[in-house]
Amino acid sequence: MQGQLSKMSCRADTEVQYTLALGDATQDMNALIGQRVRLEFLQKIICQHCGRSTKKSFSQGYCYPCFQTLASCDLCIMSPDRCHFHLGTCRDNTFAEQFCMQPHRVYLANSTGLKVGITRAENLPSRWLDQGATQGLVIMTAATRRQSGLLEAALKAHVSDRTQWQRMLKGPGDVLDLPAERDRLLNLAADAIALIQADFEPGAMALAATAETMHFTYPVTQYPEKVKSYNLDKTPVLEGTLLGIKAQYLILDHTVINLRKYTGYEVALNVL
Repeated sequence: MQGQLSKMSCRADTEVQYTLALGDATQDMNALIGQRVRLEFLQKIICQHCGRSTKKSFSQGYCYPCFQTLASCDLCIMSPDRCHFHLGTCRDNTFAEQFCMQPHRVYLANSTGLKVGITRAENLPSRWLDQGATQGLVIMTAATRRQSGLLEAALKAHVSDRTQWQRMLKGPGDVLDLPAERDRLLNLAADAIALIQADFEPGAMALAATAETMHFTYPVTQYPEKVKSYNLDKTPVLEGTLLGIKAQYLILDHTVINLRKYTGYEVALNVL
């Protein structure tokens, strides 16, 4: 197989199922676990927006001009509470209407312990799978991305919004009581949430009281004791035995690699 890398598609099942698309071909990645594989960077990177060749990838798949101008690369994508669409200063109103002015979910996940996050409604559970979460629970709904970002910011005062990727790749972690954590955090942040809700129309945000915790198991035969990340830019040929997949990482016998990091890279994948 040969083509431009993008993140693996995934779906929840008894074990999370992964598929990699390269060019016109697709590969069931779960079927390769236990086999020796070779991934080679062919020294070509293509911007995922404009299609031009670029020497360096920015923000997972863009050339520098697109990185500087696209609304999808704006600071508010990483900090949704700083969304400025309502101020009339968005880079691309069409993008904002399709991406930001849509229903969002505020959730708790267990990836390397408890974390809070947000995503559009249609992105679950794939958002959790991309983070390597073993559990996920929607706790609130919001009408827009900015509203969900403000709620997330209020909760971040009491819980992390980060995944410690090295820890995540060392094992499945402990099981958490997410409904109990939800109740605890919503109580701690109650005053801040009430202030946020007061700035918007009634019903724009609501508790997801009937949501149930989802659980995920990843196709990993052996977790690494020491996590060492592979860099295709420095060493363009990677060979090893595939021991598992979690989040967007391939876990090999001597290293791990985040395929999503190399979006737009032209690569060849072979089974040895």
